[in-house]
Amino acid sequence: MTTVADAHPDPAPAAGNREYRTEELARAAGITVRTLRFYRERGLLPAPRREGRLAWYNDHHLARLRTVAALLDRGHTLTGIAELAEAFDHGRGVGDLLGLGAPTEEDPVRLTPEELADRFAGQDTAENLATALELGYLGTDGEEVVHVSRRLLDASSALVREGVPLAAVLEAGRRVRAHTDALAELFTELIGKHVPAQEFQRLRPLARTVFEAELSLALDRRSAAPPPESR
Repeated sequence: MTTVADAHPDPAPAAGNREYRTEELARAAGITVRTLRFYRERGLLPAPRREGRLAWYNDHHLARLRTVAALLDRGHTLTGIAELAEAFDHGRGVGDLLGLGAPTEEDPVRLTPEELADRFAGQDTAENLATALELGYLGTDGEEVVHVSRRLLDASSALVREGVPLAAVLEAGRRVRAHTDALAELFTELIGKHVPAQEFQRLRPLARTVFEAELSLALDRRSAAPPPESR
């Protein structure tokens, strides 16, 4: 009888991607076979490639096991790591994140999941990670995370270090996105009406200057205003 697995066999390993049997993977990761199977049952590890009754793992599985070990060392629970793994596995790819190409002025940053956890001091929950993926701040590339902007990453992690919850930072980012999209539309329409289209990229820095100056003036006005009455 032909099964679905027979009709659609698992793909062969990619060139340069070593494969491991269960015992070999456990030994390479420094854990027991029992622990490896437990991690697999908890959803911490993607499904292996199968040939009959044999399970074949690869270097991506080994990297994931090392990530699990690093996150455990940082105080994450297995449940939290499983939630992170699920969000990570279902996140948008780096190609979707960058769209037609890399941002013209922003510098994308590649991070391991451990580095991301260190950046946000234990607040890299599955919910926060899903929000960042939804907003387009994060994408995935194999076992790496890609943040679309080094400046945004540095600013958000600095705010978290100052005591602002990451969830609040992300919500603020969502609100800022709506305003900046409107500002970008305004500038695009302005240039489109009065300047040849091929000059748009050259004039981009002027838009940034206007936005930054207006934000600075707005912050001045806000700081000079009397504080709201406590209720």
